[in-house]
Amino acid sequence: MIEINHISFKYPGSKHPVFEDLSFSLESNHIYGLLGKNGMGKSTLLYLISGLLRPESGEILIDGIPSKDRQPVTLRDIFIVPEEYDMPPVTLREFIEMNESFYPHFNIDVLRNCLRDFELPEEPSLKELSMGQKKKIYMSFALASGTRYLLMDEPTNGLDIPSKSLFRKVVTRNLTEDSTLIISTHQVHDLESLLDHIIILDNSQILVNSSVADITSKYTFTFRGAQEMDNVLYAEPSFQGNATISLRKPEEEETTLNLELFFNAATKGKLDY
Repeated sequence: MIEINHISFKYPGSKHPVFEDLSFSLESNHIYGLLGKNGMGKSTLLYLISGLLRPESGEILIDGIPSKDRQPVTLRDIFIVPEEYDMPPVTLREFIEMNESFYPHFNIDVLRNCLRDFELPEEPSLKELSMGQKKKIYMSFALASGTRYLLMDEPTNGLDIPSKSLFRKVVTRNLTEDSTLIISTHQVHDLESLLDHIIILDNSQILVNSSVADITSKYTFTFRGAQEMDNVLYAEPSFQGNATISLRKPEEEETTLNLELFFNAATKGKLDY
């Protein structure tokens, strides 16, 4: 479990705090979507969880151990994939030899499976790859690391449309059962079918912290004509009619979550959260 207890944080030289007295927890064995408008602290929160940043007050506990201490027992179970990074000009085999010893549960077979699913060769030279290919390599290594906590910041940025679909396939096939994945993203359409829990940050506080199952049991997501807008909580026009959210009636079947619509409605204060 990851426990975030009353943390406050601001960057040096800034007058505006990113977080003030923020508290919530993340259970194990989930795929979390960490959503929020730009500047709401999504990336900062991932760095705080990983221990790369330290809160000014409060604490973050990873299985009971403060993340800011960066103890080896904690670091071997956390892998963070930042939005932007570079890789050394070496072969993949050399990269593995340099890094695998930090991760006791590293699995070379998982790495090969990820590379195959991403349609990449098994022995690429990293200096000859495009940025999109390097991103796929790094995410493949992250999944193969076997850590209990995997943090990804905007993982689909820089990927073309087919690669975004491959990313979902790679995660679904290769994320271990005892792992927790936290994805910070604003590209909700790329990932909504992958997530099972939604967290929305708004003005440095938690606006929504709910499972997808709970959201779809409470709300109905449908398309309606202009004359069918009774009891609608929120609506946006689309080519298929009005995309709407309404409270789900007991006799109604559950519908698929429209994550972008839900996010817009929640951040505009249109839902009961």
